[in-house]
Amino acid sequence: MNQVYFLIGGNIGNRLANLEMALKLIEQECGAISQTSAIYETAPWGKKDQPYFLNQALIAFTILSPPNLLENVLAIEKQMGRYRVEKFGSRIIDMDILFYNDEVIRTGQLTVPHPEMQNRRFVLEPLAEIAPQKIHPILEKSVKKLLDECPDTLSVKKYRW
Repeated sequence: MNQVYFLIGGNIGNRLANLEMALKLIEQECGAISQTSAIYETAPWGKKDQPYFLNQALIAFTILSPPNLLENVLAIEKQMGRYRVEKFGSRIIDMDILFYNDEVIRTGQLTVPHPEMQNRRFVLEPLAEIAPQKIHPILEKSVKKLLDECPDTLSVKKYRW
């Protein structure tokens, strides 16, 4: 069984319902979710003139290989109405594979660990809630240490509904 760390998020439509649907579909198509972070409302990164995102980190267990996992994740995004139109643009759902076990994967389609996670507070804040001691296999630092050193100062706050 493989342990996978995800970040899911979106800023279009009913953001909370979209996260709930994504969790349901991950369980159906990828594997059992063992842990989820709180939901965080986060400032948009890379393109500022858009609504705030809701983001959530999660840990799941899967029998899928990395290419098959990515295929299922992309199919879920498509099923939920995700269209990749503009880099860093608004989206109904985004599902990133942050870690796959402790593996380093670099293919044309998939890079794990996520190559920019150490520079993005909206990734590290929810991830540190559920996996503060997880070691980044390339940077050899814990998620908590990466969060402490993160240069990103954009707003990341627990969402209250």
